[in-house]
Amino acid sequence: MRAKISYTVTAAVLVFYFVLVGSRGVMLIQSGTVLTVTFGVAVLILPVIGLWFLWKNTQFVRKANQLAAELDAEGGLPVDELKRTPGGRIDRDSADEVFAKRKAETEAAPDDWRSWFRLAVAYHDARDTPRARKAMQRAIALHDGKAVQV
Repeated sequence: MRAKISYTVTAAVLVFYFVLVGSRGVMLIQSGTVLTVTFGVAVLILPVIGLWFLWKNTQFVRKANQLAAELDAEGGLPVDELKRTPGGRIDRDSADEVFAKRKAETEAAPDDWRSWFRLAVAYHDARDTPRARKAMQRAIALHDGKAVQV
């Protein structure tokens, strides 16, 4: 729940910032000189890119949460079997062991979105965020019945 609140607050702050920057871009364009119009257009491009990125990221998170809820309803969410350090961090060797199991499971069923979801969790636990995101994107695509690029 804390993560949802943090995400929502961050998104709201970003939207406020984009509106603020966008209004400055409009003000520059309204000045009417070639230089200010050029800068105004350049300033307006940044909030557009930011809003697009925020929208795509929100869609990704929403779809991943939907998969998690569906997997939870089936009783298929991965069990937290990771050993932790006294400080609460995940033990690297333990994460590697679980990752090896999840990778083998995914290789055995490469068209099953559930195995890709669990692999994404294992990547995340191993602190490999780019691969976790790619694995989750693949799980989402398989779940939605879309063609998956290798």
